[in-house]
Amino acid sequence: MKKWTPLAKGLFTGIAMIIYYLAMYYFKLYRYRGMEYVAYIIYAAGIIWTLIDHSKMAQFTGKFQELFAQGFRCFIIVTLIMVAFTALFTKMHPEMAEERAVLYKEYLIKEKNRQPAEIERDVASFKKHYTTQQVSTSIFGYLIIGAIFTLAGAGFIMLRRNNPWT
Repeated sequence: MKKWTPLAKGLFTGIAMIIYYLAMYYFKLYRYRGMEYVAYIIYAAGIIWTLIDHSKMAQFTGKFQELFAQGFRCFIIVTLIMVAFTALFTKMHPEMAEERAVLYKEYLIKEKNRQPAEIERDVASFKKHYTTQQVSTSIFGYLIIGAIFTLAGAGFIMLRRNNPWT
């Protein structure tokens, strides 16, 4: 049986995350506390799957860098998929920008430190740059979280592998 590559695992993980996010949106699961964290569990599971599979391969030399590189290949694919999904989804659903702009306007009004013209200008700018802001946040977020999961997973596997008591 041929093993899946980190690319294939990243594609599978990214698609699973997209399906979950679509289910959250269309079934309104976001109303339930903590449901957004399930996507991170899917993300972590994809990375850990990649790391564990590679650590069991005969050609694995036992180096942390090698293991991290495999996890990196997986999480970079997931990041690319999720950034593309975020851009496409926010463009296809402009009502999200409208809803968030209303909340932003309410927040600015409650602050009471801006003139009405400034508030309108800021809200218009918020709506105009909504997709860009969401995409840039997702790039940064998925890269950082992927690196953390990969570092932690690779570190844990290396500790378990080098521990003679297990």
